[in-house]
Amino acid sequence: MNPAGHRPSDARSRPAGFAVALIALAAGLVYGFALSAPFVFDDQFAVVENPTIRHLGRVFTVLRPPPYAAGAAGRPLVNLSLALNYAFGGLAPAGYHALNLSLHVLAASALFGLLRRTLEKRVSGPSASQLALAIALLWTVHPLLTEAVTGVIQRDEILGSLFYLLTLYCFVRATELPAAPGWPAGAVAACACGMASKEIMVSAPLAVLLYDRTFVAGTFRAAWRRRRGLYLALAATWLVLAGCMLGSAQRGGTAGFGLGVSSWDYLLTQCHAIALYLKLSLWPHPLVIDYGTDLVTRLADVALPALALLLLAAGTVIAIARRSAWGFLGAGFLAILAPSSSVVPLVTQPIAEHRMYLPLAAVVAALVVGLHGLAGRRSLLVWPAAAVGLGALTIQRNADYQSEVVLTQGALAANPRNDRAYLNLGTFASRAGKTAEAIAYYRAALKLNPNAPDTHFNLAAVLEKNGEAAAALEEYRAAARLGPGLPEERYRLGLALARAGQLDAAIVEFDAARRLQPTAAAVRRDLAATLATRGNLRAQANRMTEAIADYAAALELDPRDARTHNNLANALAQTGRGVEAIAHYRAAVQAAPDYAEAHFNLALELLDARRPQEAAVEFAAVVRLRPDDAQARAYLAQLAGAIPK
Repeated sequence: MNPAGHRPSDARSRPAGFAVALIALAAGLVYGFALSAPFVFDDQFAVVENPTIRHLGRVFTVLRPPPYAAGAAGRPLVNLSLALNYAFGGLAPAGYHALNLSLHVLAASALFGLLRRTLEKRVSGPSASQLALAIALLWTVHPLLTEAVTGVIQRDEILGSLFYLLTLYCFVRATELPAAPGWPAGAVAACACGMASKEIMVSAPLAVLLYDRTFVAGTFRAAWRRRRGLYLALAATWLVLAGCMLGSAQRGGTAGFGLGVSSWDYLLTQCHAIALYLKLSLWPHPLVIDYGTDLVTRLADVALPALALLLLAAGTVIAIARRSAWGFLGAGFLAILAPSSSVVPLVTQPIAEHRMYLPLAAVVAALVVGLHGLAGRRSLLVWPAAAVGLGALTIQRNADYQSEVVLTQGALAANPRNDRAYLNLGTFASRAGKTAEAIAYYRAALKLNPNAPDTHFNLAAVLEKNGEAAAALEEYRAAARLGPGLPEERYRLGLALARAGQLDAAIVEFDAARRLQPTAAAVRRDLAATLATRGNLRAQANRMTEAIADYAAALELDPRDARTHNNLANALAQTGRGVEAIAHYRAAVQAAPDYAEAHFNLALELLDARRPQEAAVEFAAVVRLRPDDAQARAYLAQLAGAIPK
């Protein structure tokens, strides 16, 4: 009998506090060095180039990340967490890594709590806490998790997994006596937050039902009868996930059907991927940041992994039928991987280690509990040494994250046919000013995959920078041909054509880019400039009218663009609309007071309007900005004699 005021859970608080402290210490030791790592790969799109995280106060903007924001696209809570990082630390990577690490510790702590309370239902004595701690600690320091923890934008994996675990943990607490009334609501809230973080949460309501049937109620019917209200509330959170998915436009064109990858080929590839994940769970070497986009297209190539997965699935069904805990583990492993590792193609990343973040917990739990069943308490002596060894490998792997080049070279070593690795190495060489090296990498990538528009595009840019305009133009043409729906490729082809004097062809490309990306001010501005040039050369008034309309549209998108104000004023002046031209010239010099050309153009237009005193002021500004401008000095001297004192 418990003393008055004493709750059964009080006895658990001391070992739980020790376990959480040990988990946090272990995580800090193996990931502390990674806090200094720079942003890598998709972090650039999700953080550096993501404008929606810049203003935390604009909540609706923050909760609608752009489609190109990599792991934040369609995941509003992930984007909100990035906005919090930006609000407190700008673009300093250390803060983002620190939050990832903190969330990882929380997830490991939730895993420990869930495992301990679950194992207490099946294991007697202190072994339940010891086994739970062994599993949580091994999972915390396992090197297979480095991509999820150290890669900033893989925070989506951590957040989704944290809320998945919290959903289960809150449910377990809701079934215990005495239970606080807030635990069922906590489960629903965690489930809803998870749905807004990562698609792996789709199976969470079903996982709770299976847990209830396996460890608590005994049958699905009893579980539903006792807690149907909770299950209906959990199922309602699928609406959150549906809303996120509908608003993400196939995750920026990287996931879903109809994107050029067949579901069958993707499924075959996932047979290989899951076998690889299991191998890395047991022997985490080599770890690879990017496995490329190669697909398995023949069943014969993955016959053994496919058979093993079928056996695993069959064993899971049998174990579930027998109400075995092994069935829950197997179902959890397969269900969490299902959104990314089944028939729905993720075309840009068929294989990714970060997807094993939460499924690895099921693998580790199976190993630890299985060995305990064979060797008893003696098995607990094995796991501290294993944790030290895994932690050392994690520290070693985290060192690679100090350099994108090192990570990419590792990916290329693992798969010499990875054209994207060559593409990335070319990009890094280009950034470092190593033009010849960049060109060589891009050409190597094109030998492996000649139909990659990104590679043609990047090669064109570096050729252009190297002064090889004709070769660059051909590469831009190839990029636009292979990626007709890519606005940047069409825009840059338009610029290259305009520089080559092919104005009509340039107008076609600019117009295509405008239709694809109507909010791009630069596209509107350069289309207008080309139309204006074309109109001047052929005296086509309709071209000038179109140019004026596009300049005006560009200014609606970017009202402070001094150059566009100046160019619009030029077009207006040429069509006899001098009053409007003067207004835009003035807007140009207000936006950029040191813009000498705009001052000069304004002065000329003021002269035409017979406003010499105002013109003299503008010519004086030109002389101040460009003391060697003989033409401005001549005008100013002429006006000095003509203007009455």
